[in-house]
Amino acid sequence: MIPRPLTITGGRLVLPHGEPSPGTIRCENGRIVALGDVAPQDGDEVVDARGALVAPGLVDLGVFAVDKPAFHFGGITRAALMPDQGPPLDHPARIRFAAQSGKPDMWVHPLAAATRGLEGRELAELALMRDAGARAVSTGRRWIGDSGVMMRLLSYCAMLDLVVVTHAEDAGIAGNAVATAGEMATRLGLPSAPAEAEALAVARDITLAEATGAQVHFRQVTTARALDLVRAAKARGIRITAGVTPAHFMLSDLELVDFRTFCRMSPPLRCDDDRKAVIAAIADGTIDVISSGHDPRGPEDKRLPFADAEPGMAGAETLLPLTLTLVRDGHIDMARAFALLAGKPASLLGVAAGKLEVGAEADIALIDPHRPWIVNSDKMAAAAGNTPFDRRPVEGRVTALFKGGTRID
Repeated sequence: MIPRPLTITGGRLVLPHGEPSPGTIRCENGRIVALGDVAPQDGDEVVDARGALVAPGLVDLGVFAVDKPAFHFGGITRAALMPDQGPPLDHPARIRFAAQSGKPDMWVHPLAAATRGLEGRELAELALMRDAGARAVSTGRRWIGDSGVMMRLLSYCAMLDLVVVTHAEDAGIAGNAVATAGEMATRLGLPSAPAEAEALAVARDITLAEATGAQVHFRQVTTARALDLVRAAKARGIRITAGVTPAHFMLSDLELVDFRTFCRMSPPLRCDDDRKAVIAAIADGTIDVISSGHDPRGPEDKRLPFADAEPGMAGAETLLPLTLTLVRDGHIDMARAFALLAGKPASLLGVAAGKLEVGAEADIALIDPHRPWIVNSDKMAAAAGNTPFDRRPVEGRVTALFKGGTRID
């Protein structure tokens, strides 16, 4: 059924460049057809934004569960699903099923497992999975330690024109570590690994990306040394991009002081100098994507000794307000915030979304950027409330969400 044409008036449009500006946006057949000084036409559904931001729906690059209530609360209209599922997304039929799992009010873009069973040894059927709907390839939660396998993967994906989303942590050094080596890990007696485990992984994969011409996206880069490597490689024209989640620009390893398992992350939280380096890298363009890393974990995974707890956080609901703190603090402007949250992730996935422009899919969020609320793990829409930001006051709330020009209730 084709939705009625939609016209949103009275809002401030978040365009790819410049400050939000007053304007109207009109959508037909699920696409944006006009924006700016536009008048509604007869038969249109007209929505008055009442001064709210009119922004593209968020595109979350790298979630571990399809959790539609949490996505809708957070303004996420598309999510790239990591291959770490049970069973892994290493077969075309599983990719095809995952790609249908969110419709009609949510687009799920599955990431194909790079290797069979995500074991890092034998390449999976990447071309068949691309044809089944995979939008990129991912190594999952783990780094591929065999450089020969990684080089073959990147060569093949360069030929298929698929982005490779990789986990940047040298497993030989990281081992079973649950914290970053330093004063806090020593005080708490936690198994730890040096931050250089990330830089080593990034350095190798940059080298292989340069050799093969493949496009590599480091899903999370969280240390100053690794960010310097990314910055230098971009300056040389190597096809790499980098992402991060709010945990690594909002929190440091000081949060571990009470063995808080909601702060057990992969990669682990870093020292405060690394946290500040992440903010600087977001500001200067070294980091391209901010994603939620949404990974809802129940008590059976989190109410354990710190070293035994599973890593991850429920991040979909807090992704937008935590990113808006960077705008309020003057590190980035609103256009850049939505490039990080929507524009660049959509580009990496090859979907016509993530921007307010004529021809793009009408995935639109109305946002009150100043509405205050308090994060409450007991009341979250997510399948589980394992957030390190519990009880934190934040600002910024989605007031209405549209997928393909149709309102999501």
